[in-house]
Amino acid sequence: MQKKRWRKLGLLRRMLTCAIALISMVALFSAHLQLFSPPSQVSMLPDPYTLPMQHEFRYQKLSTEQSWIQPHLPKVPVPALKLDGANGSLDLNKLWKQPPNRNFTPCVEPSSSYSAPQETRGYLLVHTNGGLNQMRAGICDMVAVARIINATLVVPELDKRSFWQDTSKFSNVFDEDYFITSLANDVKIIKKLPKELRTATRAVKQFRSWSGIDYYEQEIASLWDDYQVIRATKSDSRLANNNLPPDIQKLRCRACYQALRFSPRIEAMGKLLVDRMRAYGPYIALHLRYEKDMLAFSGCTHDLSIEEANELTAIRENTSYWKVKDIDSNEQRAKGYCPLTPKEVGILLMALGFPPTTPIYIAAGEIYGGDYRMADLTSLFPMLMNKEKLATVEELDPFSNHASQMAALDYIVSVESDIFIPSYSGNMARAVEGHRRFLGHRKTISPDRKLLVRIFDKIANGTMKDSKKLSSRIIEIHKRRQGSPRKRKGPISGTKGTFRFRSEEPFYVNPLPDCLCQKESRRNENSTDIVINHLSKPGNMVRAGW
Repeated sequence: MQKKRWRKLGLLRRMLTCAIALISMVALFSAHLQLFSPPSQVSMLPDPYTLPMQHEFRYQKLSTEQSWIQPHLPKVPVPALKLDGANGSLDLNKLWKQPPNRNFTPCVEPSSSYSAPQETRGYLLVHTNGGLNQMRAGICDMVAVARIINATLVVPELDKRSFWQDTSKFSNVFDEDYFITSLANDVKIIKKLPKELRTATRAVKQFRSWSGIDYYEQEIASLWDDYQVIRATKSDSRLANNNLPPDIQKLRCRACYQALRFSPRIEAMGKLLVDRMRAYGPYIALHLRYEKDMLAFSGCTHDLSIEEANELTAIRENTSYWKVKDIDSNEQRAKGYCPLTPKEVGILLMALGFPPTTPIYIAAGEIYGGDYRMADLTSLFPMLMNKEKLATVEELDPFSNHASQMAALDYIVSVESDIFIPSYSGNMARAVEGHRRFLGHRKTISPDRKLLVRIFDKIANGTMKDSKKLSSRIIEIHKRRQGSPRKRKGPISGTKGTFRFRSEEPFYVNPLPDCLCQKESRRNENSTDIVINHLSKPGNMVRAGW
């Protein structure tokens, strides 16, 4: 009997030990799965892109119904170029590391002397011009102009006659109601001109480019003596970049980065594209401005066939509002005025050290030359994505025939990218760079095209080989071109008149010092005070290098 009891007790102990071991293994296996499973994609969109719950819910339902399928990407081939970076090995953490923002944060609140809008003297009608980002900057400037001349601003009319022939209305692209209400303490804004004034005689005026406050307070405001309605025929670059009252500069930033958000439908689709792009990990947004309109406008025909060059020349000559017709392509390229080609962008990315597995979002319309022109870039970086790959035809259908709305989607994905790289410093590149600076100086690599084309030509001529030395050279060139805080560049010394204004860095490319202030932590750990750095004081404007 005693032996049987001991046998039963031993058997019970073995069973108990096995059970404990089994439970431990299950727990460990579960933790292992949780540790290595893909993290849930949490949107990193800032407040201007945060949607009301009903919009978010509706779009989640829509995206489920469309059953988007993640694109199957080919295996990454071994690249022909062997550019290993300066140290011969890839430091991925360094590649994706954001530049130090030196504790600069937005400071756009008006001063204590800032008052609510006074009784209006009349109504300001605005006809915007250009593409999406040119219109955005113009709209924000016209908000400031309306404040200066004490006008009621009628919601601006979007350009429907430009190269893109987009029929979108303001409310199709932007959140019209939010725009009106968020600026209520600055400017009175209405959707339509009052009926009794729709047939009234208007003062039709093309405001002078890069004008200061005196021009508007004196010359333009004097029109109220004879007219109740002023119509501005253009909106781009009508306000000076610098030397304006601080409250006017801050108003421009509030209008651009807070009030002028996209329509709920565009924001929802943009959020969806960002989330799907993040499913691949950290990503680059590449603004590949290698489209027919840009090449025709700039006269850049490098590496194109005679037939293609003739086609672009014909487009430029037949577009009446493009004033410059006779352009030397080689001269343009040597000065850095041409967009990088897809092949050149591929060499740049490899030289900077990005691996072939890097996810890249192509923020662009139709690339001139299509797949043939993209072949070199695709062979180096196969994980190229765009709107059409990230969304179904049905999801993009509401936007597909409207260039401004499609550009707005690219804008959102670009602002939210881990790294933004423009191949050309056009309106979108400038707008995105400025927005990313405002949101914390997110990494933006600005290619030095003037120096790069010299290097690319040496490679093409065989006088420079793909090597560690080449990578080191390109990395060194771009060390100080990654979006870290600096003051906005003033005019180039010696320039006068219009050329002086053209040489300045545009206000919306870099809102520092006017709209960004520097925090300084006090030694007392329990308190952190905001101290306005000397960079943010009016009048400290000098031309700064990269």
